Amino acid sequence: MSENTNKLSTDPYKGVRDFYPEDQSAENYIFNIWRKTCESFGYLEYNASPLEPSELYKAKSGEEIVNEQTYSFLDRGGREVTLRPEMTPTVARMIAGRKRELSMPVRWFSIPNMFRYERPQRGRLREHFQLNCDIFGLDSIYADIEIIRLAYQIMINFGAKESDFEVRLSNRTLLNKTLADIGLSAEQSHDFQKLLDRKKKIDNFNDEAERICGRKIEWKLEADEEMELLISELKKAGISNVKFDDTIVRGFDYYTGTVFEIYDTSPQNSRALFGGGRYDELLSLFGNDKVSAIGFGMGDVTARDFLETREILPKYTSSTKVYIGTFSKDCVEDADTLAKILRSKNVNVAIDYTGRKIVDQIKKADKEKINFFIAIGEQEMNTKTYNVKNLFTGEENICSLAEIEEFAERIFSNL
Repeated sequence: MSENTNKLSTDPYKGVRDFYPEDQSAENYIFNIWRKTCESFGYLEYNASPLEPSELYKAKSGEEIVNEQTYSFLDRGGREVTLRPEMTPTVARMIAGRKRELSMPVRWFSIPNMFRYERPQRGRLREHFQLNCDIFGLDSIYADIEIIRLAYQIMINFGAKESDFEVRLSNRTLLNKTLADIGLSAEQSHDFQKLLDRKKKIDNFNDEAERICGRKIEWKLEADEEMELLISELKKAGISNVKFDDTIVRGFDYYTGTVFEIYDTSPQNSRALFGGGRYDELLSLFGNDKVSAIGFGMGDVTARDFLETREILPKYTSSTKVYIGTFSKDCVEDADTLAKILRSKNVNVAIDYTGRKIVDQIKKADKEKINFFIAIGEQEMNTKTYNVKNLFTGEENICSLAEIEEFAERIFSNL
C-alpha cells in the first residue's frame, strides 16, 4: 500500500487555539475569578448562540468590524448570518426582547467566545473568550461607578496590585461636543474619533488628522464636572489608580457617554487590557424606548498575558488528585473499591489498568502533575492498609481503610 502523501495537518486553524489540559486549567482559573467576582456584585449569568443575523452588527458596531473583521456567510436558507464578534448587541437584543418582563436595573454577565477575522498578534486572536458585564436601566453615575469598581475588583482578585494597572477614563458625549465646537462635521468627527482610538499605535497621527479634517485643528478635551465627580467617587471607593485620558475613545460606534480602559503598567503589555463604557441608545434599534446601559468586556488572551507577565498565574496541577497504581489485574477490584470510596468523598481518582511496572505508573502520575499516588498489590489487598505518597513533597503516610477516608476528607478534597 502506498504511503499517504495527503495527511491532514495537526495544526489548528490560524488564529485559534487548542486547549490541552494545562491550557484549559489556566482558562478555568480565569473564568472562575470572573464568575465569582461578578456574582459577588449581584450579577446573573446568561448566554446565547454565537450565530446572529448580520444586520445586528451592521446597525451599530462600526464599519471596520462589519466589513473587515467578521465571519459572515449565507446559510442554506439564504439568510446572512455572522459569528459574533462581540456580545453587546446580543445582550441588548435579549434585554429588548423581554424588557416588559424584566425588573430594572438588570445586572448580567456572560463568558462567550468571539470571532474576528484579523491578523493574529500578541493579545489578539481570531477567536477568544470574553467576560461581558452590563447594567441596564440605571441612569445614574452609580452605574458608572459600580461597573468600574467591578472591573477593578477583578484585577485585584487575580492577585494584581494597584501599581500593576491603571484605570483611564474619558467621555464620548464630551468629545463629540468638543469636536463640534471646533467646526467638525458629524462625518469628520466620526472619522477623527476612529483615528484617535488608534493614536497610540500609529506614528502619523497629526498628518492623518489634518487629512480627515481638511485643516490643522487645535483641540483640548478637559474633564468636565461630571467626569471629575466620577473620578472623585472612584477614589473615595479606594480606586486611586484612576485618571482622565482624552485619547480613550473605544472602537464601537454605540458608545454614548463614559468610556474607560484598563492598562497594564508594564511596558511588556503596552496595549489596553480591556475596557467598556455607556451605550444608552443601543436598545432603541429594536424599537424600544431608551434604556440606559453601561458595561465592559475583558478577553481571556489579554488576561492571561497579564497574569503571566506579572507571574501571578497559578502553576498547573491536575484536577485528578489521586492516582491508584495496580501491580496486576488481580488488584483491579480492590483498586475500584478504594476509588469508589474516595470519589464518594469528592476526590478525583484515576486508576492504572495497564499492568506496567509500578515505577512507570508513578512516572505517569508525576508527569501529569497528580498530587498523590497509592499502589495496590497483594499486601494491600490482604491488610487493607495503603501507602499514600505525596509526589510533590515525597512524604509518605501509611493509612488503614478508615484512615484513608479521614485523609480524603481532610486533605484530598481540599486540594
